[in-house]
Amino acid sequence: MRVLVTGATGLIGREIVALFQEKDIKISYLTTNKSKIVDTPNYKGFYWNPKTQKIDINCLLGVDTIVHLAGATISKRWTSRYKKEIVNSRVEGTNLLIDALKANKHQITQIISASAIGIYPDSLTNYYDQVNGEKSNSFLGEVVQAWEQSVNGFSKIGIQVAKIRIGIVLSKKGGALQEMVKPIKYGGGAAFGTGKQWQSWIHIHDLAHMFLFIYQNKLEGIYNGVAPNPVSNIELTKTIAEILKKPLFLPNIPKFVMKTILGDMHILLFESQRVASKPIEEKGFEFKFHHLQPALEDILL
Repeated sequence: MRVLVTGATGLIGREIVALFQEKDIKISYLTTNKSKIVDTPNYKGFYWNPKTQKIDINCLLGVDTIVHLAGATISKRWTSRYKKEIVNSRVEGTNLLIDALKANKHQITQIISASAIGIYPDSLTNYYDQVNGEKSNSFLGEVVQAWEQSVNGFSKIGIQVAKIRIGIVLSKKGGALQEMVKPIKYGGGAAFGTGKQWQSWIHIHDLAHMFLFIYQNKLEGIYNGVAPNPVSNIELTKTIAEILKKPLFLPNIPKFVMKTILGDMHILLFESQRVASKPIEEKGFEFKFHHLQPALEDILL
């Protein structure tokens, strides 16, 4: 059988596709860019456009599982217009997939959808697991709630649903870590605010393997895509600086400064979510990178 991937060319998608192919799992993928479509036996591209609700239904052929990652990046200034795009890109894409399955014969039994730990409220003291009922009333919280609610629609048509609430993804190929590294490399690194806010992180190797583990074991439910040992913002910043052998001498950057620069998007730097990995570990998943320093050394050295 094959796996259909949305968001296959993104940071996480590329890692998942490479891992699945390494395990001899055939991949079909959806793209909004026709120039990115290739057609090989093990890697087939198909066009879709969630905004116009168009999809090449041939993407469903031979597929038993969907890995759903697609959505507009949150790492872009949050204007009122772009906020709508962040939400709509996730909901419209999900609804388009559900409608395609309703209207066509298929063999799909499982969907594994990306989600985000932004659904959990900002807290320096709480330790969140997947069954925690509290929801953040921030914009990110609203995005993830709308996203997960749309994904729940798959269960209504008899498809098993798994969601992975992803934390800060550590990768040498892009993402948040590389943005943190830049100022530190040039001696301009500093913690944000008090530096006490929790950062729940995961090495991209472990995240890709978590998707594979859920696929192979046909798991359903909600799991947190985070490593077992979250750290504070100041610890993350100091560890990066130590590994790069760079000094940290600047004072912490106040929240109002970053709010002036980034607008509403500043909450990405200041919200605190300490999130538990125990639910997936209880299913038998084993992390390669449990602690921050070895994970960063693997990426930065």
